[in-house]
Amino acid sequence: MKRGDPIGVVKLYRIGELAKAAGISERTIDYYTKLGLIAPEKRTQKNYRLYSSETLSRLERIIQMKQEKYSLEEIREKLQQWSRVSSEELVTERLSSLEMHMQQLEREVKELEPLISSLKPGQAKKAFSHLMPQSLACIEALRIILNNGPFS
Repeated sequence: MKRGDPIGVVKLYRIGELAKAAGISERTIDYYTKLGLIAPEKRTQKNYRLYSSETLSRLERIIQMKQEKYSLEEIREKLQQWSRVSSEELVTERLSSLEMHMQQLEREVKELEPLISSLKPGQAKKAFSHLMPQSLACIEALRIILNNGPFS
């Protein structure tokens, strides 16, 4: 909702406005509508499709997932999955998945410990220099999640 819009009034976008707001073409919106990834909120008397701000948010999620190399079929499945579960269930599921990944990483690190300890200092430093930026970013992301969540 924009500043100045009356309270309780939902902004509806015509296809061109939605395309501009999402930074994609009208043709892409038509395609996503035909695929069922998005749906118009309602139609005008002249049969123009009107899309809600929730559709804009959904488009932003679709664009992000496409950038992460998800196929349109995978995106459809994820969107359906998200609409079926509550946010609490989704968070619980994602945290459980993250915990399993962390346990797997812990096992792999323990398997690497003997190999790492057998490396010469220069070899170990070179090996870690490639790993550290990504690892530190991941650790920082986890720290932010934990500090901003109910655990802090």
